[in-house]
Amino acid sequence: MSHKSIDKFKGSCLFIACGIISWLPFHSLRIFLLRSLKAKISYKTGLYRGFEVRSPWKLKIGHGTIIGHNALLDARMGLIIGSNVNISNEVMIWSLHHDYNAGDFAQTGQAVIIEDYVWLCSRSVILPGVTVGKGAVVAAGAVVTRNVLPYTVVGGVPAKQIANRNKNLNYDLSGAVLPII
Repeated sequence: MSHKSIDKFKGSCLFIACGIISWLPFHSLRIFLLRSLKAKISYKTGLYRGFEVRSPWKLKIGHGTIIGHNALLDARMGLIIGSNVNISNEVMIWSLHHDYNAGDFAQTGQAVIIEDYVWLCSRSVILPGVTVGKGAVVAAGAVVTRNVLPYTVVGGVPAKQIANRNKNLNYDLSGAVLPII
């Protein structure tokens, strides 16, 4: 078996393991197992079932953050998620994708940063290299192709600023995590 085949097999096994972890019944167990794969995740985080994580060793999640059902967290190029972030159901965060102009369909990407107090509404999509600034809100279904300024609300495809958000944010989402879900 070639070295490349062995690497593909290891990657497939890791993908399956992360998939199993995402369906286990307790946040603390899911976090413990992802931490054993070198993810840096606060124990006061909510990881709701069905999430998908790629390259957990390049993932960092802060205190009080909630990751909704079926969220996709692509950390292959790095993914930093701050504290008290609400990532709603079915959000997709991509750090790597294909270059549609490359003759060989090569991969390209950059790390994604989601700062503190951000709310990514359901089915929003964050593309590689984007920073979503502190306190920003990304509306449901929005596709974010560029950085989002702090305390702004963006929506649409591609996402554009549609409002501003209050700058006096001081909530702690860790108390809202339901232990078994």
